Amino acid sequence: MPDLADPTSHLVHDVLAWWLRNGPDRDHGGVLTCWDNEGENLLSTDKYTWSQGRWIWLLARVAEAVEAGRLPAQGVLDSAELRGLARGSVEFVRSHAVLPDQTTAYVTDRAGTPYEPSPGSGLHTSLFADCFVALGLAAWARIGPDIDAGTAAVALLESAAERVRAGVAKTDPYPIHPDFTALSLPMILVGTATEVFLGTRSPRAAAIAVEAAGTIGSALRTGPDGVDLVEMRPRVDGLDDTLLARHRTPGHVLECLWFLAHAAEAVPGVAAALGPDPRWLPTAALHALELGWDDRHGGLFRYADRDGGEPRGRTLADPYERLVQETWDTKLWWPHAEALYTTALLARRFPDAGAHLGAWHRRLHDYTYATFPAGPGREWTQIRDRDGTPLSRTVALPVKDPFHIARALLLQVELIGQKPDEDR
Repeated sequence: MPDLADPTSHLVHDVLAWWLRNGPDRDHGGVLTCWDNEGENLLSTDKYTWSQGRWIWLLARVAEAVEAGRLPAQGVLDSAELRGLARGSVEFVRSHAVLPDQTTAYVTDRAGTPYEPSPGSGLHTSLFADCFVALGLAAWARIGPDIDAGTAAVALLESAAERVRAGVAKTDPYPIHPDFTALSLPMILVGTATEVFLGTRSPRAAAIAVEAAGTIGSALRTGPDGVDLVEMRPRVDGLDDTLLARHRTPGHVLECLWFLAHAAEAVPGVAAALGPDPRWLPTAALHALELGWDDRHGGLFRYADRDGGEPRGRTLADPYERLVQETWDTKLWWPHAEALYTTALLARRFPDAGAHLGAWHRRLHDYTYATFPAGPGREWTQIRDRDGTPLSRTVALPVKDPFHIARALLLQVELIGQKPDEDR
């Protein structure tokens, strides 16, 4: 295990303190996330379901950590307040976002009225929103305890998994080209299913986690040693030379790897689904780090080519290609937050790779803390240009994300507090 600085103070007194001051909508429930990149101006009071589900997960898990003594129960954090905010957010989501067909509306106004994100799109446009609501409801079911929330989480997860199997999943904000399958789908399913299993012990959730992990472990690994995780795999022949097939998303890979490590520890059958030798997990992490690291300015690129550097390849007039081409060298908050936890976790779980992963963790720590935190009592300036300059640009949703930073810091706090032989 690498020698890590304790991230507790930054989590509690900066990140969580900012969100608990600025995020909760105490009139209607849920969280207000449409802040500018500097966290100074609220640009809209609309509520994206994606963020509401993440907020519930965060509140529930922080309350659980306070009650277990893993986070300090004084000053910023009050377990009763955290539970109250989580309960209000659960009620908001249940009343306004969950639709009768076991999908979710993508966005609502502040009071909770859903609306179409674009004319004619329908209220539901994203499986990811469904999964994040399921994630939050499962966390609340775990600490509530709330059986109905757990039942709803399982239903949303099952509906999402069935749509992925049928090839009809909607994936706003980035629709997937019909000739490709994407890592993001089994990735979100394995991550969500693991949390739903922990919150409900549902065998159906476990089966979905096993299926999704098996897809990643067998169908989305390439390269001589199977350590290159493909972001988009062609469904048809003749597309291997395209930008969609060639590009990689290092942050996605790193986040996915800790999802798989958690699932393998928590869910029966996942470890077997990943193959007989789990050491491909830390090796894949090292590959993603080497592929994505910017040797000139430091930090992880948003996207990279499978051979390194700027993504390249034949284009198909797909809107996502423009995003890759225009933003490949930006430095975003979430890959760095996820990479910090992944390197710490896999260094602990795989001692043979611990020295290499520990060195990467220290490099990431130095870059991340010098680049993203906005100062005492504040969160992070989440979006940066290649050289670290703050960048006013929308990433995925027009929101300031309440999830990746706090989750990664919380998981690091919990990892540091574990005994070497403890499971998650």
